[in-house]
Amino acid sequence: MRVLLQRASSARVLVDGEVTGELVRPGLLALVGVTHDDSEQIASKMAAKTWQLRILDGELSASDIDAPILVVSQFTLYANTRKGRRPSWSKAAPGPISEPLVDAYCAALRNLGAEVSTGVFGADMKVELVNDGPVTVLLDSADWGSVS
Repeated sequence: MRVLLQRASSARVLVDGEVTGELVRPGLLALVGVTHDDSEQIASKMAAKTWQLRILDGELSASDIDAPILVVSQFTLYANTRKGRRPSWSKAAPGPISEPLVDAYCAALRNLGAEVSTGVFGADMKVELVNDGPVTVLLDSADWGSVS
């Protein structure tokens, strides 16, 4: 699983011109990509890292200040651009695998106490963001070795 975190002073997601999720105050935008061997355990660990990572103003975490988190599914985080000019998406898990894991990530964040809003899985979304800092951090579960 890959989660691209962006510290945001504001962010929102629109589908067909309607707002489906937004940060009501400064917080984090989390773009979430899922690969084939991800699990609910990995989603929970990613959620805990997201909630506790000290990347907000003053080296605080979302958990320190109850900052909201806007979660948007993003299969393109698994783009492979090594060959040619057209990315390969073969490392991205298909919707029936990835959607429940994005939902598990959101549920784990909520269980930790986070205020979570979301985009719409699989929809053509327009994401508006004011990146604060700018601060952008990539979390990749492959960097952790085996999850236990």
